[in-house]
Amino acid sequence: MTAHNIKPPGLLDRLGRRFPGGQFLRYLAVGIFNTVFGYCTYVFFFTLFSAIISSNHPSLLAPLASIVGTPLSITVAYFGYKFFVFKTRGNYFAEWLKCFGVYGVGMLPGLIALSGLTRLLQAFLLHHQLRLDHTAFLIASHLSDRPHAFVTHVAQASTLAGYLAGALVQGFTVIASFFGHKKITFAPKSIAQNSDSQMQ
Repeated sequence: MTAHNIKPPGLLDRLGRRFPGGQFLRYLAVGIFNTVFGYCTYVFFFTLFSAIISSNHPSLLAPLASIVGTPLSITVAYFGYKFFVFKTRGNYFAEWLKCFGVYGVGMLPGLIALSGLTRLLQAFLLHHQLRLDHTAFLIASHLSDRPHAFVTHVAQASTLAGYLAGALVQGFTVIASFFGHKKITFAPKSIAQNSDSQMQ
């Protein structure tokens, strides 16, 4: 076979070579769990604040829900990465702080993006509010009281915009944070020390 007939390695092949021992696949598995957990935490606080404060300002409630739920989500993510992905030993507190640092670097841009994305989605969904109401009515007609109320609540453009924006930002954060965890949070001591000295 000539060099011209050799196909370049695909994206999955390149990732597999760069991350040994199925590390990236384990990260994806743990990342999926962390994404679901983090998003459920975000939805819980967003729904809570919508009920307590007001659902008329989702671009403010979305960042607030993210800030309140983030410490718990980061802690759960840290233990998942430590025990199942990078499999390091000891250094719990130091790694935990680094994990917060990795997420913290992207937190401010994420909050800004979350607020702006919520506004854009809200403006878009408002143009389709009648269709949302019709869809919610069809679904809710087959449900009992509590699920009926929840579907009606979610079908509001302001509320749905917050849920969708949170899902998009959450997914991007999980993918982007992998490299930070690999190079900083769970890096071998020699590499971590070099990174710290360069940052100083």
